[in-house]
Amino acid sequence: MKMKMEKFSGEKLRIYNLFPRLAGSMTEWLDHVPRIAAMNFNAIYINPFHYPGFSGSLYSPSDYYRFNDLFIDKKSKLKPVEQLKKFIDTAHENKLKVIMDLVINHTAIDSPLTKEHPDWYLKNAEGKIKNPGAMHDGKMVLWGDLAEIDNASSKDIDNLYQYWRKLVMYHLDLGFDGFRCDAAYQVPSKLWKFLTGHAKAKHPETLFVAESLGCTIEDAIILAESGFDYTFNSSKYWNYNEPWLIKQYKDSFEKVRGVPSVGFAESHDTPRLFAELKGEMNAIFQRCQFVSFFASGLMVPMGLEFGFKKEMNVVTTMPSDWENTETDISDFFKKINDIKNAHKILNEECELQVVDQPNWMNVFCFRKISFDSTERILCIVNKDVHNHQFVQFSDINAAIGSAGEVTDISPLYTLPSVDRNFEYNLRPGQLILLYARN
Repeated sequence: MKMKMEKFSGEKLRIYNLFPRLAGSMTEWLDHVPRIAAMNFNAIYINPFHYPGFSGSLYSPSDYYRFNDLFIDKKSKLKPVEQLKKFIDTAHENKLKVIMDLVINHTAIDSPLTKEHPDWYLKNAEGKIKNPGAMHDGKMVLWGDLAEIDNASSKDIDNLYQYWRKLVMYHLDLGFDGFRCDAAYQVPSKLWKFLTGHAKAKHPETLFVAESLGCTIEDAIILAESGFDYTFNSSKYWNYNEPWLIKQYKDSFEKVRGVPSVGFAESHDTPRLFAELKGEMNAIFQRCQFVSFFASGLMVPMGLEFGFKKEMNVVTTMPSDWENTETDISDFFKKINDIKNAHKILNEECELQVVDQPNWMNVFCFRKISFDSTERILCIVNKDVHNHQFVQFSDINAAIGSAGEVTDISPLYTLPSVDRNFEYNLRPGQLILLYARN
């Protein structure tokens, strides 16, 4: 039976991505729960733990009801499913939701389902099961270890949809709180509506998080209408200058109002932030803060708090890749999570406005206005991670759009007070987060 979760009103997901290939067995996953909770995350997301096909990739599921051997503690007296339930229960005891990956747009090419239900799959020109693929350097690259599901027009679509429904309900009954849905915009809306509807009918608080990077605003609208509670956003990739991210946000606010997004500074699909930014702490702190406060949701993958540089790999990463570093910025992430948890406006995908100031070439500023107009933030970002930059507002209340007291709630270098005539020499890469109530 699911344990009741205490819920902060309006609190959005602050996700810690436990990467199972790095964490080891399900018994070893337990060791990470207390420190995840101590950083004040409220959810754990686990990449696929199901039995994989011949490639060994986490995202090449062969049997959804069998466990990847890598994650089974052979010394435990508990059965594999009991090991998983113990982890879920422990997370719940620490007030952490547990979200799993849901991969339903393809299976492993050697999955038994390809033989048992060939009509569930798309076929190529030769009549063989189709491998999905993607464009790379102008050429189509096919993933030979995968078989593409025909979720749109299978000849046996009723049984296919029932298979997915049973899979979703099985994992919810185990205790999972939701799903991160892989390549969500490549799966038909009618299937998502079917699954989200059935899931929430029995478990109303079930969360569906769409892996939606690269999708159009039209795709995002369809996902929102299909029952998704969250999407991911691309703030990680922004350079603070080009207009596309602000346009994406404003389009989403206007057309998909109320559907929050999740920001991230790195993921299992990207290089490690500490490697990408060559360990430059000013740049690292800048990016982590920006993605945290730009979006209402947040995801931090395992190892970012310790400055890991080895890229996570869904085929080759092993627990032996755990890095012994002298870095530990866990307290930094706890501060970010505490700030997000304490302020309603940071849990809303609300109206965003770019704010002009004289040093716009080097400093980017935006304000947000809460849905009920009672709260406002002004985020000031030094784009320059190598040099100090000056920022000035002759009237900080006018800049934030509130007559109320303005306070600094930044996680780093917090100002004890904020003068109405605001003048400040920003440290390299510094982000200042100002807050006011009307």
